Amino acid sequence: MRHLFRVFARFLVVLCVALTASAFENPLSDEAVREAYFLGQRHDASFLTNYIKFLPLPKTGPHISSVTFLTPFAQLTQSSSNYVGNYSAQQALLDHRGQNESVKITVEIYLTNSYGALIPNPSGSGSRSSQSLLPRPPDFWKDFRVQVFDGDKILSPTDSKGRPLRRCGRTGSCSTIGATLDLEFPANTFTSDFVTVQVIPPEGDPVSVDFDLTRLR
Repeated sequence: MRHLFRVFARFLVVLCVALTASAFENPLSDEAVREAYFLGQRHDASFLTNYIKFLPLPKTGPHISSVTFLTPFAQLTQSSSNYVGNYSAQQALLDHRGQNESVKITVEIYLTNSYGALIPNPSGSGSRSSQSLLPRPPDFWKDFRVQVFDGDKILSPTDSKGRPLRRCGRTGSCSTIGATLDLEFPANTFTSDFVTVQVIPPEGDPVSVDFDLTRLR
């Protein structure tokens, strides 16, 4: 009888873990790390098809161009792809051991004709002449709000930052053309099969992107 109770108790533990586990693999096994290494060594970017969603140009407001959802497996694959020197599967295993696995979400934003590089000068006369316009602040991305839903639950990132995207001419002068927002979450906080990333701009309509985590590794 006691033996049956112990077996039943172990079954309940396994069942609870299965119910709360993420749809993608976490933590990664040594075999998964090796698979990510060899996949990255092929330098085949088509692997990321399910990990990035592209969005159409809006009628007005900034262009929220893409949203990327990188699992620990996808990050290792990308990292392996960036190595061109002497880097082995054994070294990839050593580098990964002991690390806290995370999910990285990246949002790319571009300026448009209606949400451009120049903004009215608050101290100007109100005219639309070039004298009354100022460059948009390079940290304009701070006006954007990103919400991540794991099923119905809102997640808080452990780290979030942004950086401007610039285009430089032959003369060396550079202009801001957009921004990239980066958010990082512990991998084990994702327990649902579906994640929604909502981006709320200061102007224009918000956008929502869904990721089916059962299709990701």
